[in-house]
Amino acid sequence: MEKSKISFSERIHFIGIGGIGMSGLAEVMKDMGFNVQGSDIANNKNIERCRKNGIKIFLKHNKRNIRNSSIIVKSSAIGNNNPEIIFAKRQKLKILKRAEMLAHVVSLKKNIVITGSHGKTTTTSLISRILYDAKLDPTIINGGVINSIKSSARLGKGDWAVLEADESDGSFLNFPVNYSVITNIDEEHLDYYKNFENLKKSFLTFLNKTPTIGKSFLCIDDKEIKKIIPRVKNKNFFTYGFSKKSNFRIFNTVYKKNYSIFDIKISIPGIRKTVLKKIKLNLIGAYNILNSASAIAICLHIGIDIKVIRNALKKFSGIQRRLTKVFSDKQREFFDDYAHHPTEIKSVLKSMKKISAERKIISVFQPHRYSRLKLLKNKFASSFQDSNVVILCPVFSAGEKVDKNYDTFKFADLISKKSNVQVITVENQKDLKNFFKKNLISNELVLCMGAGSISKWIREMEL
Repeated sequence: MEKSKISFSERIHFIGIGGIGMSGLAEVMKDMGFNVQGSDIANNKNIERCRKNGIKIFLKHNKRNIRNSSIIVKSSAIGNNNPEIIFAKRQKLKILKRAEMLAHVVSLKKNIVITGSHGKTTTTSLISRILYDAKLDPTIINGGVINSIKSSARLGKGDWAVLEADESDGSFLNFPVNYSVITNIDEEHLDYYKNFENLKKSFLTFLNKTPTIGKSFLCIDDKEIKKIIPRVKNKNFFTYGFSKKSNFRIFNTVYKKNYSIFDIKISIPGIRKTVLKKIKLNLIGAYNILNSASAIAICLHIGIDIKVIRNALKKFSGIQRRLTKVFSDKQREFFDDYAHHPTEIKSVLKSMKKISAERKIISVFQPHRYSRLKLLKNKFASSFQDSNVVILCPVFSAGEKVDKNYDTFKFADLISKKSNVQVITVENQKDLKNFFKKNLISNELVLCMGAGSISKWIREMEL
């Protein structure tokens, strides 16, 4: 006797679904009608969001999880020794990287792709907000939770897709590109690229993919972007930045405690020069003004009205883990930020110092990955010069083997010397809490930085 319900729908299994990018793609594909499930080693907010969206989750990696699955999507954090990967290969199942699957999903959309070493998530969020307010109903795949939509991803019915493209494993080159932004190029992910020159070549390849009817937008203030511009074969790009040579030049900046104001002068060959005055951005920091300049440039280029752009930037409610205020206690303010690279740390601290020069800044830093710390040790050590005190936490390994040559106290001493700052070491969340209770007085700004568990530590803190 035949079963009353027969389904030939392919089951797509996400290995490492708890990552922000993986969970976002899984949610979009579920909303598109695909049969989606996933696995990870531990529960988190991303997994809870997937569950609420009806996605089945396995909290352990086991070959049994992928029975009856026909397509596997793997996170870049998943190694070849994963039991589900081993079984999938044995069963000759189709295995795709996240970026490969994402490229398939959005191939029928007009794409705006945002990449670069820093600022991708904020820039993606700003552009997404402007397109959303312009009633273009975009599909969004972001690397962080956008507060206004309470998710990192959404399926839109419009023609546009706005995507954050992760360059960490070269898979960003798989994306179809109509319009793109490169925010900057820094020494990151050299464990994959082997050297900095290979990373820059990868961005050049990305740039040269820009079609004739598309456009790239490049931050000319970034010294590495400035260096590769003469090597770009496809000259189909505009520049933005504080530089007088920019096509979209930022000037007359005003930095307030909770927002920024600036002007932009537009100088494009064949078009009358225009000045946009007193643009208000509901974010602080020069780096965020740069991010918003790229959003303004690209959105004007695709025809969005300047009034819509202005209003969206003024109302922008931010992204989780990007200078997010977690709580206040006795006039002491506690912030959570994803900064896990020297450039990001310096930018965030410089912004806080500029708007709160009279207040004591305490940096809580959790290094992320031994490999990154080893490569950039001296740059990390000199990145805390705008801090009054640094609290150094243990390294969050992110799956890497413990580096037995790493010495917390030697690294703390190096930070103290190169940043001219007092450094305290803690071993765990309890130590951090005890330090706060014994040493904080009043009016301090506490900035917790890192890409690991430090966010959870500070959010669970009760003083």
